[in-house]
Amino acid sequence: MSGNRRADARLYGGQCPVQLRTFGLHRGVRHLGSALEENSAGPYNQCMNSILSPNRLVRRVRILCAAVTLAGGMTLAGGMSVQAGAQPAESDAVAKIRAHRQANETKILRDLVDLVSIPNFAEDGPNIRRNAEVLMAQLQSRGAEATLLEYPGSPPAVLGTLPATHDPASKKTVVLYAHYDGQPVSADLWASAPYVAEIRTGPSAGAEVVDLNTLGADQSIDPEWRLYGRSASDDKAPIVAMFAAIDALTAAGIDRSVNLKFFFEGEEERGSPHLGDMLEAHKGRLDADLWLFCDGPVHQSRRQQVVFGVRGVMGVGVTLYGPNRPLHSGHYGNWAPNPAARLAELIASMRDGEGRILIDGFYDQVRPLGAADRAAIEQAPPIDEELRRDLDIARSENNNAPLLERILLPALNVQGLSAGMVGERAQNAVPSVAHAALGFRLVPDLLPEDVRRLVKAHLVTLGFEIVHEAPTVEQLRTHPKLVRLDWEGGYRATRTALDGPISEALLTVVDAVVAAQSTLAGAGPTAALRLPLLGGSLPLYLFEEILGTPLVVLPMVNHDNNQHAPNENLRIQNLWDGIELYGATIAELGKVWVNP
Repeated sequence: MSGNRRADARLYGGQCPVQLRTFGLHRGVRHLGSALEENSAGPYNQCMNSILSPNRLVRRVRILCAAVTLAGGMTLAGGMSVQAGAQPAESDAVAKIRAHRQANETKILRDLVDLVSIPNFAEDGPNIRRNAEVLMAQLQSRGAEATLLEYPGSPPAVLGTLPATHDPASKKTVVLYAHYDGQPVSADLWASAPYVAEIRTGPSAGAEVVDLNTLGADQSIDPEWRLYGRSASDDKAPIVAMFAAIDALTAAGIDRSVNLKFFFEGEEERGSPHLGDMLEAHKGRLDADLWLFCDGPVHQSRRQQVVFGVRGVMGVGVTLYGPNRPLHSGHYGNWAPNPAARLAELIASMRDGEGRILIDGFYDQVRPLGAADRAAIEQAPPIDEELRRDLDIARSENNNAPLLERILLPALNVQGLSAGMVGERAQNAVPSVAHAALGFRLVPDLLPEDVRRLVKAHLVTLGFEIVHEAPTVEQLRTHPKLVRLDWEGGYRATRTALDGPISEALLTVVDAVVAAQSTLAGAGPTAALRLPLLGGSLPLYLFEEILGTPLVVLPMVNHDNNQHAPNENLRIQNLWDGIELYGATIAELGKVWVNP
């Protein structure tokens, strides 16, 4: 039995032969046809009726039939034919979006070059507002109602709305999210000016520079070229892809199947300190049925992925104390308490060499994986060996356990250590103080307050007295084991069910896009990857708590984009793929989205 069939057996109780949960559009339709032919005497109906409620069965059959319509018809196993209805504008949406993009590649790239060239550090008030105003104008030029949402102390958020045209009475509303601010830059570490977008013929800093102005309108653009500049990937490329998708749909006469809202945040890269207040202040304008977060990269294999959650994050600064000044290590070594040695011991008591957190009770609150989560992990391609080679790592933690398994667990990462001097400045001295920056990545149901409580209990068990500000002389003289903790705020993880109606509808459309792209390319995967959690963190809990709306991450940029680092870049093919992905999602999602 194949891995996907084994996954289905778990999902549906071990007996059902039908794969209506579309691991791949072609595969799902093929097995549906086989089941109808091979089980016409009744086992199919008995199976489905025993496992699925009538509403759920109807919903999945309708979703699958809509996928057939998107693909333009198929031949099933045994020669059975299923043809799509007469909807030419929708059945070849990807091809029409691609044709429009191919005719406008240089313009689309110039739009991204222009946007990247506006500095976007959130602390730079005039330029960050300039970004917002440009985006608002871009939305308005495409017929959207657009405005700037304000909150004291925060850069403006950009809100745009576009109604559905396929069914003007549509009640389904989708918000496309991206952020327009970027990480701060150290220009001297870049191969080119970070706010002067530059196109090069490859991913290395020494690749040849391409001048867009010298390209003719009919000159081909190599999809492996890279566009360099701050936020070229994170997140200005997704914004330009959204705009280009709307342009392509309009030019091709393809209707929008859902009501659209656009929400572009201006301070995500500094931790979204005002986002909760912003959402509360404007929640009446942000109601929707689904938020799609167009942030983050595709899978390391370059395959499209759909991510149904993100890890939470929080950090803590740890400070241990020794003598009130550095002491000669010959005269006082192994007499005076050494805070650097104690810090090493403390960290070793919290985390072992394989990454397992040793703090008592830390895994008790972690939500176990469901069958759909495990099935999604099983179908992901293996990437770990290539990653280790690319990163010059001989062995990864927990005996080379797969990366996808590891990011579904909480993590304790040592982000930095500081004590005394090293290298040429090293001194024969007992340091007076030692610092560590520790970062926790959280998974669903493990909350920041749980982490603080468990860490406190662990330190108390070890005999530490905890303070949260600089200790007094009296405290230093009284407590032999004194630790200062400086907690960051942090936030919890979020996760949307993979097998809910919204998720199934979205996966149907994205799988069809991937299948169409593979058909046009002559080869390739026929389904997107499903990931229960993204390894990184986003404050999605705010949207969930304040707006009560499910959230899914639908990324498009390349995984090797130097995000947050010098020489951030975008692989051009990822931009082209993103335009098709967002355009087809806008055109088709409302047609396959069936309520429970």
